[in-house]
Amino acid sequence: MRIYLLLLLTAFTYSCNNKITTNTPTVKQGKIIRLETFPSQFIAARNIDIWLPNGYNSNKQYPVLYMHDGQMLFDKETTWNKQAWEVEEVISQLIKEKKIPPVIVVGIWNTKARHEEYFPQRITEYISTKGLNTLKADEVDLMKNKLISDNYLKFLVQELKPHIDQHYPTLSDKANTYIAGSSMGGLISMYAFCEYNEVFGGAASLSTHWIGFWEDNNVIPNGFQNYLFENIPTASTSKIYFDYGTETLDAFYEPHQLAIDKILKEKGYTTTNWMTKKFQGADHSEIAWNKRLHIPLVFLLN
Repeated sequence: MRIYLLLLLTAFTYSCNNKITTNTPTVKQGKIIRLETFPSQFIAARNIDIWLPNGYNSNKQYPVLYMHDGQMLFDKETTWNKQAWEVEEVISQLIKEKKIPPVIVVGIWNTKARHEEYFPQRITEYISTKGLNTLKADEVDLMKNKLISDNYLKFLVQELKPHIDQHYPTLSDKANTYIAGSSMGGLISMYAFCEYNEVFGGAASLSTHWIGFWEDNNVIPNGFQNYLFENIPTASTSKIYFDYGTETLDAFYEPHQLAIDKILKEKGYTTTNWMTKKFQGADHSEIAWNKRLHIPLVFLLN
């Protein structure tokens, strides 16, 4: 089991950080605007791809969806594995069917520091010393000394969002600002929802990577559960979506997601502001996330 997990980790890390071209994606619907190497005082500069919907009008105001792993969102010809979420096609169809309003999407590229940026930093406060001692030394070092997800969120809230709101006709309030991602991107979306709930009124965490460092114990998942129990926003003011498949990496998520679901119920979340979905046979891939992206979008944006 341990060897299998490590092999999956190697493949997953490689997929996110290597062999990705810097070409601006080509989209079949709407328009992409590239912010090349957008600077930050908190984290490394990176590309930002802004998608504007069909019929975009600078005299209108739009809700905004911020999405992680931006280089994997739009054009499969520019991704390492020739897969993409094809976000623009999903959203354009939903707009055409009048299931959601027109929305601007901000795709935030990841970097080689993806794990350090996406792993929720404050989780260390909710893991006991005994639990930390069961992890490997390099894992403990990463959690205590190298995580920069708090800075990543500062970048989003203090630098990127103000730029988007200044240069595009956005509905900048909490009720019209959303955040979404998958796997580690699901973790950081959940974390942003909790840490900056005055900014993000809704979050979608697909195939949330509750297992953390791939250990065969529950130290990391229990830390996430303890964190959420103490920090999940008031149920009446926000919406949050989780899901998971049953194949490849997603096969490890169900027991941990069920524990999270129990916490949400205890905290007063109901079907009006929370959804968790299980997708039998779905694996851990952009193709799988594309097939079900319409569900969280309709749930959050209505």
